[in-house]
Amino acid sequence: MKKIGIIGGMTPESTSYYYRKYIEISRERFEPYVFPELILYSINFRDFWAGGWEGRKKILINATKALERAGAELIAMSANTPHKVFPDVQKAVSVPMISIVDAVAEEIGRRGVGRVLLLGTKTTMSSDFYVSALRDNGIDVIVPGEDEQEKLNEIIFSELAFDNLSSRSWIVRLIEKYAEKGAEGVILGCTELPLAVKQGDVGIEVFDTAEIHMRKLIQLAAE
Repeated sequence: MKKIGIIGGMTPESTSYYYRKYIEISRERFEPYVFPELILYSINFRDFWAGGWEGRKKILINATKALERAGAELIAMSANTPHKVFPDVQKAVSVPMISIVDAVAEEIGRRGVGRVLLLGTKTTMSSDFYVSALRDNGIDVIVPGEDEQEKLNEIIFSELAFDNLSSRSWIVRLIEKYAEKGAEGVILGCTELPLAVKQGDVGIEVFDTAEIHMRKLIQLAAE
């Protein structure tokens, strides 16, 4: 199988969740004790978040090149927000990179969901890179109001990034509010959000972006 390379550390909590999904999906898909080879490059999140997007892009490119040198044959970033600069990072290496946004759009189409609520960091919810890609795939996208975006962003960075689920009920109520407004599914567009919300916690389809991404990576590695 192809070797998988993952850029992690954005945050460590979501990276450990990715690794748990890697184990679960491999056990589900392959015979006992079989796992695709995986190389993890965990960046220093403080350095990553301290600068602007040019600095973050350089950190991601350096990590991607390191994974390429280490022999990775498929590379992924274990977070949604850094996909803001995904095209530039992909151009820096010859190894194919697997986009979480593309994997999620494919899964939404597979489940036949036409209208989704997008949750994530403020950057993910307010930028164009995610919404445009989904709409290009014929998916109608709802984003929360500005005050809700601010609050969710704060919860992600001050609570979920430290495995603190104190505001879980607020997130569930937010999803249910937009379900009443016509959302058929919710994209957990920050890979910390699946720590707080699972399928069945709300009355609509839940798209766990970390699990969807890892499932796609293992599928491609096995091919």
